[in-house]
Amino acid sequence: MTDAQAKQIVEMRLKGVGYKSIGTVVGLSRDIVRNYCKSHNLTGYASVLTKNVRLRIEQGEACLYCGGSIMQPKTGRPKKFCSEKCRREWWKQHPEAVKKSREASYELVCGNCGRRFISYGNKNRKFCSHDCYIKYRFWRDGEDEI
Repeated sequence: MTDAQAKQIVEMRLKGVGYKSIGTVVGLSRDIVRNYCKSHNLTGYASVLTKNVRLRIEQGEACLYCGGSIMQPKTGRPKKFCSEKCRREWWKQHPEAVKKSREASYELVCGNCGRRFISYGNKNRKFCSHDCYIKYRFWRDGEDEI
């Protein structure tokens, strides 16, 4: 089973789709899908399952991304994700949840192409992209030659 198939199984199961239907769409047998769901706490009737997973996420017992169980540490900040992989995938899918400060955005002018660009968190940036940096550094018309 690939990571994409596992992700699709979790998404469909949380929407309330049955094992056989998931297996048909994903291209796996019903038994493989059922066993995967059992090992990741996605069993039971679909309507009850979605409510239980939402409740577990709210209580901090389940991963925000995959719904898998989380062991909370005794001290420190509570975990929201079961693994680093789930954390990265969730943030990749939710860029709007990033809290960016307005004070850390700087409007600058590119040293190569002259276009205006916004730099977040770095007021010393000189180029709008890596491509402009390379063109400025290596492809200029002999201005720095001896």
